[in-house]
Amino acid sequence: MAAASFHLPAWFDLGATFAFALTGALAAIKRGYDIVGVFFLALATGLGGGLIRDGVFLPGGATPLLTDPRYIYIVVAGTIAGALFGGHVKKIRRVIAVIDALGLGAYAAFGTQKALVAGLAAPAAVLVGVINAAGGGLLRDIITREEPLVFRPGQFYVLTAVAGSVVFVFLTVRLEQTPTQAALWAVAATFLFRVGTIVFNWRTSSVSELTAAKDE
Repeated sequence: MAAASFHLPAWFDLGATFAFALTGALAAIKRGYDIVGVFFLALATGLGGGLIRDGVFLPGGATPLLTDPRYIYIVVAGTIAGALFGGHVKKIRRVIAVIDALGLGAYAAFGTQKALVAGLAAPAAVLVGVINAAGGGLLRDIITREEPLVFRPGQFYVLTAVAGSVVFVFLTVRLEQTPTQAALWAVAATFLFRVGTIVFNWRTSSVSELTAAKDE
């Protein structure tokens, strides 16, 4: 089944962009960057996943992330919010985590949908959806010379994006639900999974730890 056109509500897409841009701004402030550095790290984090998606996997003209000025405005807003509230990170961390959880599912579903419309096979579409969701954080860590969060053992993050993408593909391709219905289910599943990892501290383990435990 070829997936039909699907568009996230503008406020949802922009809200997710703001959340990711804010995390980039806070990371830059923590490292002592000036305002220019804070803005560009917020830009890379907020738009990075979408830029990788459109530039590497789905090239076909200018990306809406650069042609729609609202995305740049949102990154600027994330930069300003980071500068204003950077000293209160602990107080707003849970709020950011909740917004981030919603954004993660939305971006996973949106990237997967665009890949399906472009004619990619289901496994490749899932990959694009995950990169769309987690690519910004990966770029943030690379730019700041941190070991990428997506590679380190810890709370499930990329796996929640994988879950959202798989749910979307299954509902649209196998059960032939409309893309909008499938996206809502994918966002809900990703959100609940991500919140569960935060509340119950579900964590991954390194392969070396699992191997050592098996040898004992």
